[in-house]
Amino acid sequence: MTDTQRSIAQLQEMVLALPQEERDRVARIYLISTTTGRLHPPESMHPWIEKYFGSVAAVEEQRIVKVTNLITLEGALYNELRASRPMEAQTDAQVEAEIARTGDPFCDPEHGTPADVFGRVRGKHCITASNVAKYDGFHGLVIFDEHNPLSFTEEAIADYVDTALTWARKAHNADGAARYFFFLWNGLWRAGASIIHGHAQMTLSRGIHYARVEALRRAALLYRVAHDVSYFDDLVAVHRSLGLATTFGDVHVLAHLTPVKEKEVLLIGPRLNRDMAAALYRVLHTYVSRLGVRSFNVAVYLRPIDAVQEDWTGFPTITRIVDRGSLTNRTSDIGAMELYGTPVISSDPFRLIEALQEAP
Repeated sequence: MTDTQRSIAQLQEMVLALPQEERDRVARIYLISTTTGRLHPPESMHPWIEKYFGSVAAVEEQRIVKVTNLITLEGALYNELRASRPMEAQTDAQVEAEIARTGDPFCDPEHGTPADVFGRVRGKHCITASNVAKYDGFHGLVIFDEHNPLSFTEEAIADYVDTALTWARKAHNADGAARYFFFLWNGLWRAGASIIHGHAQMTLSRGIHYARVEALRRAALLYRVAHDVSYFDDLVAVHRSLGLATTFGDVHVLAHLTPVKEKEVLLIGPRLNRDMAAALYRVLHTYVSRLGVRSFNVAVYLRPIDAVQEDWTGFPTITRIVDRGSLTNRTSDIGAMELYGTPVISSDPFRLIEALQEAP
């Protein structure tokens, strides 16, 4: 199969073309099935269909690919008609003006935000604060010096991460039982940010990690018991076999086969280090400069920062990044299917990995 033919619609054929050992590895993790949706539109609809979908024939038979991760039970439904649309950068002058507008509390964080009980951490490009409405005992903010959350540099992102890690160590010193660190970044309102000014968040939790992180740990542990191999190594190998992986430093970059939503990228590396921060920068830079992304979520899964009872052997640092859609779209990207069924995906991971591989 040539590169020009590579698309999510041909995923089953691509897997069948792999060597037996690689096919077996795919089958250990993924169940892939393909079906065809058919319809008969009235002639009165033909002009509208041709305007938005190119031709009537394109909608009369639609190939749908269903991918299920048998280990984590994450899944995705790809419609060839939806996923074949080009990824184009789009901007809106009013939105850009709103993003640039200053004057919120984060523009003067030392007077507009509270400090944590152990004080603040000052980085080269940011400062921490305590979140007013907390969802855990330790819930802080990394407030960027740069107001615009879409204007960032590799050095700044590395500093945000370093500052968050320093905050976690201070929180752990304040409460030795708090050991589960979580870093997240909601970029603008589509992603859940209530304040435009650039900021990330971090928590340090007690007792057990957050549910989805713990579920992944348990699934990976059972996989190792069943197959005597690392789930994460196999996950990377499967994506590499299909041409959906690249590398930045010591970090594997995957165009995720079962994304939580559009254009999800997984970064898998040994630790939350400069290579991970650099890979995160390159993904976000590609999102914003090449793919027109204006709102995104970032989450980092980490091992506990101190000894715990459960087995975290072989659990890497995992960063998940996802596009949250147009800032001007009044329709939510998350519906009942995403909440209670399987996410419906409108982007092709093969187009995504092409953009990531071309990143400087």
